[in-house]
Amino acid sequence: MLKGLESTEEKRQKPKIATNQVIRSIEADQATIINRRRQGSMVLPGQSLFILETHPASYIAFAANEAEKAARIHLIEMIPFGAFGRLYLSGSESEIDSARDAAIQALESVSGVESKD
Repeated sequence: MLKGLESTEEKRQKPKIATNQVIRSIEADQATIINRRRQGSMVLPGQSLFILETHPASYIAFAANEAEKAARIHLIEMIPFGAFGRLYLSGSESEIDSARDAAIQALESVSGVESKD
């Protein structure tokens, strides 16, 4: 594909982390609000919630994959399109910390051209 586009891997855009936060020990009311539209995995009271946003959006899928390989967490939502990719993961505090570290390390390991944004 790269040959057809007359490009190389080094010309790809390097991802930027826009938001990276962990909300620890979700309360029942918070879980209810977060789960309003969920049909699959849900945040449970007492769990931690990890929120990550990247630019370009598509890199969020890479970050989610690396986080899931590193820890026993629940994928609450992943949005890999739009201006920013968004990822919501829940689980125990220690598992979320491991997932966060793996996702961030994976994104930081990607080489490429710095965005002008």
